[in-house]
Amino acid sequence: MTYQETIDWMFVQLPMYQKQGKSAFKKDLTNILAFSKELNYPERKFKSIHVGGTNGKGSTSHMLASILQEAGYKVGLYTSPHLKSFTERIRINGKEISKVKVTSFIKEHKEFLKKQKLSFFEMTVGLAFNYFAEEKVDIAIIEVGLGGRLDSTNIITPEVSVITNIGLDHTQFLGETLPEIAFEKAGIIKNEIPVIIGEKQNEVKHVFIAKAEEQKAAIYFSSDNHKSYKTDLLGDYQKKNTNTAVTAIKQLKGFSISDENIEKGLLNVVKNTSLKGRWQVLQENPKVICDTAHNKEGLSIVIEQLEKESFNKIHFVLGVVSDKKIQDILPLFPKKAHYYFCKPNIERGLSELELQEKAKEFGLIGEKYLSVKEALKNALHNANQQDIIYVGGSTFVVAEII
Repeated sequence: MTYQETIDWMFVQLPMYQKQGKSAFKKDLTNILAFSKELNYPERKFKSIHVGGTNGKGSTSHMLASILQEAGYKVGLYTSPHLKSFTERIRINGKEISKVKVTSFIKEHKEFLKKQKLSFFEMTVGLAFNYFAEEKVDIAIIEVGLGGRLDSTNIITPEVSVITNIGLDHTQFLGETLPEIAFEKAGIIKNEIPVIIGEKQNEVKHVFIAKAEEQKAAIYFSSDNHKSYKTDLLGDYQKKNTNTAVTAIKQLKGFSISDENIEKGLLNVVKNTSLKGRWQVLQENPKVICDTAHNKEGLSIVIEQLEKESFNKIHFVLGVVSDKKIQDILPLFPKKAHYYFCKPNIERGLSELELQEKAKEFGLIGEKYLSVKEALKNALHNANQQDIIYVGGSTFVVAEII
């Protein structure tokens, strides 16, 4: 198979949460454990940091990778989802896995993957772990895909575990309340492995403390550290992520990392890891900003920051997925704005008509468009140089325009 045929096979033939939603979610680790055995347990051959949470885990993972790269280490980075190319998910020192590696790995293990009926995410985790083991990375930053306790990445025994925060996202899988979701996220806390909690939230801190005590794991709340760090990642909300990353680095044993490495790592995240889609300014006059925030907590922070910007009018190019609780996020958006409703180009995308009708109930008025690009084109046409255009609501919306 060619690379494109391989990716098509992975996307279409096997369940993939991003495209299908709930039907692709598996409630146990049986498959990934079987695949690990088939691959001769690659996750045991490299050190790792495990990063979970509702918001900020991607940015925090990239910060950790950048700091460790500045310290001279060979660093694997596994994240999801990707924005433009599947290979973004698996990187070493910022360089994406080659298409040849992806194709040859799937070809070699295709019969096992078909027989075992692995999900898209399970086979991707296996590919990442195998690649990091083969390339003999010094350490890998492993971002949780969904939840924690039952996530396919949760077969690793990391040096440090990180949970950024807890919000109401993916409630159809993880629970309807913050403590229920925290319980699932806390599943990555391992025996005697230090855990860093990014935010001390009153509703859930007891869940993490209890799990840490059960596992005899030292627990640290990075929000107790009020030191400010500079980073090249734009957005006020990154202040929390920098604290979380630095607290995790300080608990990492057996690695030599200086304050200068930390400072440079935080200032060179984009350069070192090629992170995109976090308060990314695409152009000026009019200023176009995109961000992958897609749940209540993330969007609250982003909209709060938008209101600090200087502008004449604000335009929102907005699209969401169909399993999103839009009644929770639509009230966050300002009524005094112009909206361009669109459908991200995936199966789970909510139709632009339904989004427009739901938004109208909350006083958000605008036109509907068949594609994200068409919506942005019209926003650019209507905006003057003093306006701001914000593109978001879903990772998939951002992916279509960067």
